[in-house]
Amino acid sequence: MKRSRTSSGKSTVFASGLPCKRASATSAFDVRCWVLDVQRTLAIGPLALTGIIFAASLLLTSCSTPPPPVLTPIGAAVPAAAPTNAAAPVTPLPEGPIRITVMDAILQGLENNRALRVQRLGPALRRTFEQEREGVFDPVFSAQLSRQASKAEQPSGSGTGLTNSDVTTVSGSVGLSKTFATGTKVSLDSTTSLKDSSLYADEFDTTRGGVSVTQSLLRGGRWSANLASLRQARLDTLSSEYELRGYAEALVARIESTYWDYALAQRQIEIVTDSLKLAEQQLADTRERIAIGKTAQVELSAAEAEVAARQADLINARSALDQVRLHFLALLNPPGTNTFQREVALLEQPATPEARLDDVAAHVGVARRMRPDLNQARLAARRGTLEVVKTRNGVLPKLDLFINLGSSGYADSFGRSANRANGDFYDAEAGVALEYPLGNNDAEARNERARLGADQAAETLANMEQLVEVDVRSAYVEVQRAREEVTAVGVLVRRRQDAWRAETEKFGVNKSTTLLVAQAQRDLLAAQIQLERAVADHLKSFISLYRLEGSLLDRRAISAPGRDPAMP
Repeated sequence: MKRSRTSSGKSTVFASGLPCKRASATSAFDVRCWVLDVQRTLAIGPLALTGIIFAASLLLTSCSTPPPPVLTPIGAAVPAAAPTNAAAPVTPLPEGPIRITVMDAILQGLENNRALRVQRLGPALRRTFEQEREGVFDPVFSAQLSRQASKAEQPSGSGTGLTNSDVTTVSGSVGLSKTFATGTKVSLDSTTSLKDSSLYADEFDTTRGGVSVTQSLLRGGRWSANLASLRQARLDTLSSEYELRGYAEALVARIESTYWDYALAQRQIEIVTDSLKLAEQQLADTRERIAIGKTAQVELSAAEAEVAARQADLINARSALDQVRLHFLALLNPPGTNTFQREVALLEQPATPEARLDDVAAHVGVARRMRPDLNQARLAARRGTLEVVKTRNGVLPKLDLFINLGSSGYADSFGRSANRANGDFYDAEAGVALEYPLGNNDAEARNERARLGADQAAETLANMEQLVEVDVRSAYVEVQRAREEVTAVGVLVRRRQDAWRAETEKFGVNKSTTLLVAQAQRDLLAAQIQLERAVADHLKSFISLYRLEGSLLDRRAISAPGRDPAMP
């Protein structure tokens, strides 16, 4: 099939399209006869030869697109480097009050949380773009079958008049083509045409087989540029895996922190309830002392005010507990009906953690390897580099080398024409085609934008690395502060207890007032709540540190995609 180069903006530098009969071996340039020599040497027909060329091209370029990385879904086995105390499989929560430990709460949240279900779909969606980019290199099969009939007048063979002609033509073709990452496009095609004319006694059949190879020399001729979009799609999938991991870590941190907030709210109700009982006992004692004349009537107002204050505190504490319970249930999203009406019974209570910190530099090093958003920033920088490769390819002129080889046979039947196609008659075409837009402003602008975007991504990565280190160091300081606060507030509680006990004893011997006893009670209440909050904050400070360094899932023995660091 002869190749035409007449479209706007293209120029044919060299082309040859003459049919080739066996020519002299001394021809200066004769691709057609070189093909004939190869065919005769191998003792095969031209159709078989074109098939061998196509198969060889497939074999040589079968590794043009590297396989995508294997990604671990949430819930798979924990890698060997992760903690080995993996949690047991998730057991559905029974109906009724929810009795739950911290680890059970984490697993239930990961299994049932609606927001996480939405996030889990992200990587699967991104993989469809990989498949779409890989489709560029899929082989394309084509086939066509047509029938054409015509009836016309034309000059007779003797030239003395007109004659009628009835012509019926049945044509069919099949083809297979493939584009490779090397910038090579190979096409294999076969066509046949059966022509029946009233002007001739016999039918006339034409069969042709051919191969066409086009190789891009400049634009589109580099593996790196042709695979850039596919590699970007794979980076996007990896980025979505890191995004999913980051969301899962944030969810685990929220569940665990809310668990301790709920425990704190429950403990606060217990403390306020005990304080209310003390206030009511103090009110009863004050009334009794007034009745026997040991205390003035004015002392009654302070005692009643203290009881009212403790009752208000209890109302607020119960409301806070209900608020935390609703948030906790939303995170767990337990199956069943009346989700938000279920009660929660915690099986673990806050206690000062026994974990000890490593050197801060070690935690910073972990964050540089495992922090999901930092790994996303690294992938964004790599993606920007690939975009520069793509746009730089677009700046180049389009220069293609093409070769078309074919063989035709003519006979009065399909079988004979196919056999004659294996004879000594060929058609061949070879040449180069050039295309280049003058000015090329569009490609230049895209390349400059990609270059600036890559520089911006690199700067963003450097800034992100600094911010991550600040986050980790700040969280490290907070853990130390929280631990010291627990110790200090523990001493404060003991001193407030001593002060309240002293005021109570003094009140019993008329050496103190109801107001001073109430003040001592308030100070003790505040110190007790502060101690419980300090213990919960200490626990949550570890959670925050592990989340900010990206190791929270591993420390909880939970596997998720995105564990391996992205290489810069």
